[in-house]
Amino acid sequence: MSKKIIAPSLLASDFANLQRDIEMVNQSEADWFHLDIMDGVFVPNISFGMPVVKAIAKHAKKTLDMHLMIIDPNRYIKTFADLGVHNLTVHYEACPHLHRTLQAIKAEGMKAGVAMNPHTSIHLLEDIIQEVDIVNLMSVNPGFGGQSFIEHTYKKVTDLKNLIQQKNSNALIEIDGGVNATNAKKLVDTGVDILVAGNFVFSSKNPIQTIKDLKEEIA
Repeated sequence: MSKKIIAPSLLASDFANLQRDIEMVNQSEADWFHLDIMDGVFVPNISFGMPVVKAIAKHAKKTLDMHLMIIDPNRYIKTFADLGVHNLTVHYEACPHLHRTLQAIKAEGMKAGVAMNPHTSIHLLEDIIQEVDIVNLMSVNPGFGGQSFIEHTYKKVTDLKNLIQQKNSNALIEIDGGVNATNAKKLVDTGVDILVAGNFVFSSKNPIQTIKDLKEEIA
């Protein structure tokens, strides 16, 4: 895949001005919207639920890339498909029947993703990687924005890239957490296809310019 994707995470947006921030992403050079759903059980935080996703989908004009940090995600697969989600990523650690979950996601017409916590080994994907559209490598511990990037992530990207090639998989590699102008180029050079950027984008003085600069950095 030659084109690299920037996916601003709305978790870092101003929820009191959510439509304004959605329109900013629409107008920017960003490719996707990244939506983090947290249940306060799988991770120690709660983000937002279906009514907010419905509102986002009403105004967003780009791909909705959803990351479920919840237990038993199977309960909500059809619901999120009906709300207009394009990519649905579940956590490896939350899915005892991962193959079945991925098949259910695809049956609803969505791309199926698997997210992995920082401590989870890439090798656990050997038997499933050909069924996966996106692998989201968490480069921070899931549950909170604004954390520092975990340096070991580079090696995990390399290992994952090798696995994808060995298994002739078409899976894209997504990095989520601590992405900024300092590490974006190295991540892409290592093999990353999708960069999720939250605080780096939404805390900047000019988010549209920040996204533009990030796109140019990884072009």
